[in-house]
Amino acid sequence: MSVRISTLQAFESGLSGIQRNYSKMIKTQEQISSGNRILTPGDDPVASVRLIQLEKQQESLNRYQSNLKTAQSSLTEQETTLNSVNTILQSVRELAGQAGNGALDAEGRSAIALELSEYENQLLGLMNTKDAKGNYLFSGFQAKTQPFVKSADGSYSYQGDTGQRSLKVADSLTMAISNDGQTVFGAVSNAARFATSVVSTTDNTTLRVSNPVVISETAAKEFPDAGIEVRFSTDDPNSYEVYSLSNPDKVLATGKMDSNAESTDTLLVAGVSIQLDGAPAGGEVFRVQPSSTSAGKQGILDTLAQLRQSLENSSATSYDIRDSVAAALTNIDNGINSVDSARSSIGARLNVIDITQTDHDNVLLINKSMQADLREVDYAEAISTLALQKTILEAAQRSYVQINGLSLFNFM
Repeated sequence: MSVRISTLQAFESGLSGIQRNYSKMIKTQEQISSGNRILTPGDDPVASVRLIQLEKQQESLNRYQSNLKTAQSSLTEQETTLNSVNTILQSVRELAGQAGNGALDAEGRSAIALELSEYENQLLGLMNTKDAKGNYLFSGFQAKTQPFVKSADGSYSYQGDTGQRSLKVADSLTMAISNDGQTVFGAVSNAARFATSVVSTTDNTTLRVSNPVVISETAAKEFPDAGIEVRFSTDDPNSYEVYSLSNPDKVLATGKMDSNAESTDTLLVAGVSIQLDGAPAGGEVFRVQPSSTSAGKQGILDTLAQLRQSLENSSATSYDIRDSVAAALTNIDNGINSVDSARSSIGARLNVIDITQTDHDNVLLINKSMQADLREVDYAEAISTLALQKTILEAAQRSYVQINGLSLFNFM
């Protein structure tokens, strides 16, 4: 069986071959000039899908890196502010210790009060610090609301909330980038949250009972909820017994004051310290219970304000100053601990940021390398292919010319 090939068929077949080879050569040339092996998804469907996945991953990583920089900037600024707060609190503590010197006169106390006032204003400014965008650092979610405001009576109130702004910094990691002022500066354990009340006394007694101070928060958890009652013996006036108001028949502790009326004795019950001064006559009874006016938590600014006001009070006795200083020193320590806790938390988050940034950088490098392997052309191979395609094209062109020139009329 013979196959008939017409002149037109031969012409079209040869032309089609030339066009096909020319198209391949042009595509190779485009790959070389663009540097990309894949010009259309059809060139390598599997690699094209993988490239789309890698590009989405890279977009996510770039967004996470931007969030990490924002988080790092915010946390670093807060850490710097808290370092300044801590420095001031250390200075305030030294001043409070000086104020407790019994030999200090009214003029000396007034000078310390003036210095405390300056520190108080500095702390207020630091606690109301704004970032570069005008947002308050320590106001929780209420970024545009000033967190701490001074009232007419000299006390302070917190106007923000307890929320923490956060950013997603990895597929499975969302990081808090703020600390609310109430938690750091406002909700500090108040050492003066208990009060003393006299139940029974005698005419000839010189016994004075100080305001209670919580010197151990851990031990204070065991302090009776209803409070305690201290009863001095009528037989031995210097001896006393301590009862729980929840169980008034059970003796919790016993003690005996020094017979020297000028000495000071310390009564310590479950982390709560009470100073006993003077000479009891016997039969005195007093109670230590949760205060109706002092909250369990108190702000750092209020602690400074109360100490300052006590030092400014010209009618305050040495005992009053001693009680105020004792409460202030413990509250300042509690405030320092609260600030240190926030600083530690920020430091831990900054460490996580460093680690996460390094991880993202490594993944980005691998991502870009994989994209290059999938997308970029192998120049040596492409140039070799181009040379071969050129040779094939030239051969096709020559053969086309020769075949197209054949005709039966040449043999007639």
